[in-house]
Amino acid sequence: MVARNADTKLARTAAMRPAQPALDRLLLARGAARLGDILEAREAAGLTDSWLGQVLLARGAVSEAEMLPALAEFHGLGLNDRIHAPPDPELAHYLPADAALPLEAAPLGRMGATVIIATGRPDRCDDLRAALRLPTGLQAAFVLAPRAQIITAQIALYGERLARIAEGQAPQGDSCRNWQTQIASRTALLILAAMTTLTALAPMAMVVAAFLAALAVFLANMVLKIITFAAILRRDRQDRRAPLAQDKAVTAPCVLPIITILVPLYQEREIATTLIRALADLDYPPERLDVLLITEVEDDLTRTALSRLTLPGWARVITVPKGDLRTKPRALNFGLNFARGEIIGVYDAEDRPESDQLLRVAQRFASLGPDTACLQGQLDYFNAGYNLVSRLFAIEYAVWFRVLLPGVQRLGLVVPLGGTTQFIRRAALTAVGGWDAHNVTEDAELGIRLARHGYRVQIIESVTFEEANAAIMPWVRQRARWQKGYLLTWAVAMRAPLALLRALGFWRFLALQVQILCAVAGFLVAPLLWSLMVKPLGVPHPLDAVVSPFGYGVLATIFVASVVLSLTLAVYATRAPHLRQLRPYILLSEVYFLLGTVSAWRAVLDIFYRPFDWAKTHHGQFGAIPATMPQQPKRSSSAPLP
Repeated sequence: MVARNADTKLARTAAMRPAQPALDRLLLARGAARLGDILEAREAAGLTDSWLGQVLLARGAVSEAEMLPALAEFHGLGLNDRIHAPPDPELAHYLPADAALPLEAAPLGRMGATVIIATGRPDRCDDLRAALRLPTGLQAAFVLAPRAQIITAQIALYGERLARIAEGQAPQGDSCRNWQTQIASRTALLILAAMTTLTALAPMAMVVAAFLAALAVFLANMVLKIITFAAILRRDRQDRRAPLAQDKAVTAPCVLPIITILVPLYQEREIATTLIRALADLDYPPERLDVLLITEVEDDLTRTALSRLTLPGWARVITVPKGDLRTKPRALNFGLNFARGEIIGVYDAEDRPESDQLLRVAQRFASLGPDTACLQGQLDYFNAGYNLVSRLFAIEYAVWFRVLLPGVQRLGLVVPLGGTTQFIRRAALTAVGGWDAHNVTEDAELGIRLARHGYRVQIIESVTFEEANAAIMPWVRQRARWQKGYLLTWAVAMRAPLALLRALGFWRFLALQVQILCAVAGFLVAPLLWSLMVKPLGVPHPLDAVVSPFGYGVLATIFVASVVLSLTLAVYATRAPHLRQLRPYILLSEVYFLLGTVSAWRAVLDIFYRPFDWAKTHHGQFGAIPATMPQQPKRSSSAPLP
């Protein structure tokens, strides 16, 4: 009676999507899946272009060990038993990588005139036959194999070539891979010698020039903060005046896109379990989610930790072969080859995104044109209360992601991306050449390249929590890497300043000088301006010969106004309930930024000695990951999604 009722329900739902009903019954008869799971999976597959088996696997309704024998019986194929046999590299000629990877297949071996092709998608065998390049006299035989085995074979066959491409994927004119440290060092020595000579010949003139340059950088940074803050205040005022427009629901996409999440991992033993749990909490259809956990071939620590986990059906492990360098953007470029999604997201190992983040991303992309290539999420810290450093770091992040970046976007300026919680249309990412594998701030550089190609970046008000560096030396190392990357990014972009000016326009070009160059130069020249603090104490200063007491008063007014501006930005940025507890520490922010000068000068030295060295940020050291993240206030313009 139960079997007859099951057949009746399956027959009724066959009208919804009649593809492969025999496989449904086969799984049910084998006890591999429950009737309710099959019916729900069929409905989900009918609403998307997902394959029914993929839906069942992604939802955990059927394990791969149960699915493969059923598929083998249904399609009349064999199961591969050459689990430990590495494929012959010559087999790569029979099935090129650009066909093997999207079709999830790999040639495993040859038996006489037969080439054994392993696949986990027997429904795509016809596409595989069309993609094969078999010489006359050879034929193909398809077998089913576990997904991990197919990926291992693909990397063995194509990995070395794909890794080389990943290292040089960005256009040469936009990449810092041809940065010559010797030439840069000689140039720096010549400039230093010239400045020393000029100082000896005209010491007062050089002192005045140095202070004028420092003041110009200081004022440029201050003006940019003012105009971005004003843009945010105008936005908030308009939102208050037009509540009805805010509440208007945005139409959700009928078919949610497949989103591939790239998660580069290195030396992450403690973070693996919590990472999978955080990704599993994402409120997104699992059959539309594609997570690639990207590890390095020499990183036994992370790969061993992952091997001990039972990964969900939507997660895969991709191992990057050894190469000339080991950077996050190189790993991202390599992992992109295996991505299934039309939207590519990036998370870091310790990230804890809000559960509805991917739904919001899909909603926003559906409402925007193709010229909006990227959505950048906001970042926050789950360990903000760990110590004083983490609190001040959290205040800085709040100002950056809740005021400055949204203001820059609203002004139509170039938006330098953050290193995580960025979501990019794959077509746009491919069009601009992917990430620059040699740039240690690949995110900011990609933001500039997108702008140069006419693409737009928007800030999406969805928060990802990550771990703050809460010790001084790790903070300095991390910040020096960011500042080094900013300097290299600026130097590469300014190789052809007229071309950059034509691509961005005058105002965006001018603002970019402040956003990238002055952001670092402000820390480098800060000690010159600090020296003026001796004047209230009655101590003589080299500028006394050219600056009157009134001039010193003007300078003091500017510096006080800058401090007031910074404090105002910090208070405004910490309006969220979970950030208000940081406000008592805002007054210490000016002292905190003294560390920025230390890291900036270290960044300058690194440019000449180790420009492509990636200072690894170790996770899991500064406070346990909370069971629940702080709740964020939702903007009313975000309509609920199905």
